[in-house]
Amino acid sequence: MKKLAKLVILIITLQAYSQSPWTQKKGNFYTQLSFTSISGYNTLFGDPDYNTEREISDRTLQFFTEYGLSDKTSLLVNIPFKMMETSELTSPSITAIPLTSSATESALGNISLGIKHNFYNKKWVLSGQLSVEANTSSYDAASGIRTGYDAWSFTPLFLAGRGFGKTYIQGFIGADIRTNDYSSNFKIGGEIGRKLGNFI
Repeated sequence: MKKLAKLVILIITLQAYSQSPWTQKKGNFYTQLSFTSISGYNTLFGDPDYNTEREISDRTLQFFTEYGLSDKTSLLVNIPFKMMETSELTSPSITAIPLTSSATESALGNISLGIKHNFYNKKWVLSGQLSVEANTSSYDAASGIRTGYDAWSFTPLFLAGRGFGKTYIQGFIGADIRTNDYSSNFKIGGEIGRKLGNFI
């Protein structure tokens, strides 16, 4: 059970840490490896929703690191490795000819590089961050598997946070701006956390 708790906390904290206002000290680094899995889905939610021809499984092994270039500026690197599979037809029919084939594909997703700079650090910590997600994903036409956006993404963020002993709060606001006619989106989020002990 203890190992499972460590795994769950590791997965949850990757997203939170990459959007934290705190920077690394010069020469220090923070590294995290996470794994996520979404199995057997066949609907892509949107306006309108889109039903896929085959069931899809999406597993991601993700490497994240933050390195202190100075006490106020950190370099961020995120490398996702995608393991995707298309399997059974979602609506099999005797007369219909499938447009895609079942397949597995393992390849890089969209690699991201970013810079985070702290410009205020008294009781509150205020920082700015700019990340660039490269179009490094792959596409297999026969199966329809794509391991990431077929676009470059630019993500400016404003980050704020404050610690209260073992408790902290943090939040962010910004946008994902994408090329190649992909939709851009507004981002806002927050988190409250507390250190429960030294079990990790």
